[in-house]
Amino acid sequence: MKVEIDTAALADAVAWTSRVIDARPSNPILAGVKLEAIDGTLQFSAFNYEISARHHIEAGVDEAGVDEAGSVLVQGKLLADITKSLRSEKTYLVTDGSTLTITSGKSKFTLQLMPDTEYPDLPVVPAMLGQVDAPTFVQAVNQACVAVSREENRPVLTGVRMQFQGDKVVMTSTDRFRLARATFTWTPQNPDVDTTTLVRGSLLKDVARALDEHQNIRLDFDADSPTLLGFENAGRVSTSQLIDGEFPAVDRLFADEYPIQAVVNKQDLLDAISRVALVAERNAPIRMTFTGQEVALSAGSVDEAQANETLDIDMDGDDITVAFNPSYLKEGLSAVTEPFVRIKMTTPVKPVEFNGQQEADSDESMDYRYLLVPMRFNN
Repeated sequence: MKVEIDTAALADAVAWTSRVIDARPSNPILAGVKLEAIDGTLQFSAFNYEISARHHIEAGVDEAGVDEAGSVLVQGKLLADITKSLRSEKTYLVTDGSTLTITSGKSKFTLQLMPDTEYPDLPVVPAMLGQVDAPTFVQAVNQACVAVSREENRPVLTGVRMQFQGDKVVMTSTDRFRLARATFTWTPQNPDVDTTTLVRGSLLKDVARALDEHQNIRLDFDADSPTLLGFENAGRVSTSQLIDGEFPAVDRLFADEYPIQAVVNKQDLLDAISRVALVAERNAPIRMTFTGQEVALSAGSVDEAQANETLDIDMDGDDITVAFNPSYLKEGLSAVTEPFVRIKMTTPVKPVEFNGQQEADSDESMDYRYLLVPMRFNN
């Protein structure tokens, strides 16, 4: 193999592809990134048995010097470190026997090749299920992943359930204390699609972080072989094994009616929570007392530090006091994209729903629904 390639494009492609390599791979061969020069492109791939990554960039390939096998396997993390350190505009990759030489300006590296015949075949990418513009997908992922659990011993709760129903996609996560749901409109390949997948929240966030927001993201899935979900954007292709398990029945947690509702400026509320929570001990709740057209936030105890702050609100319903984990409250509110938030309550102990809205007197948006279970507190 003999390739001349843009250094920045090379570094970017290697960094993106090698991110799926585990810190301690179960099999040493999985520490490799596969490079293949073919048809005027340099192709990259990596795999850890759960997640695969494929990328390709245009390359000036010397056809007379292309290796017959067309591919090499090298240490992925080392290659990423090397390529991101290069400063010359062009980089040259040349294989000779069992080595790959990387030359860029006055820098030269020689890497030992790994036995690519031992490298596992990457999974076949499923057919396209549908597509959506990248900014819409990124926003939905950020909202839906708010309630993803960090309990690895309960894999189902570390995932996001994705329901594909016609031109709507509904993404839901829960860690048992809260629930986050994001809904968006997309373009399905089949307008009658109706299927559900459960994919790791950490992977979704990783995919969203690396998207080219000027291009659509395609989602790939085969309902006849429902074990794999694919993501395609700007020449980058990822696949992920789906989580095997039953997602909790959470729809019943949303109340049919909320007799107590309050609307407040989102940023004012977030700022007040941050200030009042300064005196709250670890895992201690912040209390919110809704009375008339005000909400009083308080934290702390009589024999310790205390904090109180009052905000103006637009409220309907009876007076009520609820208490929340301040971190959970801030994380859920921060995912609201509108300037106002509607807080919908039934009793001091039942889940409270939060929705965004554009104006203080407009209807709430149901595109993002955040449900938070109140904490018990002492008067």
